Amino acid sequence: MHYIKVPKERVAVVIGKKGAVKEEIEKRTGVHIYIDSKDGDISIDESEAEDVMGGMKAFNIIRAVGRGFSPEKAMRLMDDDVFLEVIDMREFTGKKKNSVRRIRGRIIGTKGKTRRLIEELSGAEVSVYGNTVSIIGDFLEMDIAKNAVTMLLSGSEHSTVYRYLERRRRDIKIAEMGVYYEEKEPANSTEEAE
Repeated sequence: MHYIKVPKERVAVVIGKKGAVKEEIEKRTGVHIYIDSKDGDISIDESEAEDVMGGMKAFNIIRAVGRGFSPEKAMRLMDDDVFLEVIDMREFTGKKKNSVRRIRGRIIGTKGKTRRLIEELSGAEVSVYGNTVSIIGDFLEMDIAKNAVTMLLSGSEHSTVYRYLERRRRDIKIAEMGVYYEEKEPANSTEEAE
């Protein structure tokens, strides 16, 4: 059994229209989900799930929706090689509300430009909600997006972060093509002599 609490304003999104999101999560993971709409407390019963990871996948999907992702984006977490990372901005700013508000603005950017660029250039999904920045992506996407977000949270200039993202975009393209470069080993001198 897994337990999670989501913000009250996100409970309706976890449930979905006529229970569609909840049912889709249950169907895809094989778990039973019990939701207390009043408090935002959610229980995940995985006792009948065929996949031993069903409960954990349901937990992560619900957690992602609770952190501001749409259910469609959160469903990426059904893939075994896709992960969720939640970063608490207060770890970088302390407990001051003005500092969190300011740093949230740095991650989002003017008209959402910075968040959008992080998503486009890393391939990851990014959500800024409350005091957290959450990222959904595979190992490489996560590495790139998390580094970009951490750089911004640590005070790096936006232009520096954009250059970093552009450089790392090449790594993603190489991974997408499945091309791996291997150095050729130098020929053995005795073999050359033969």
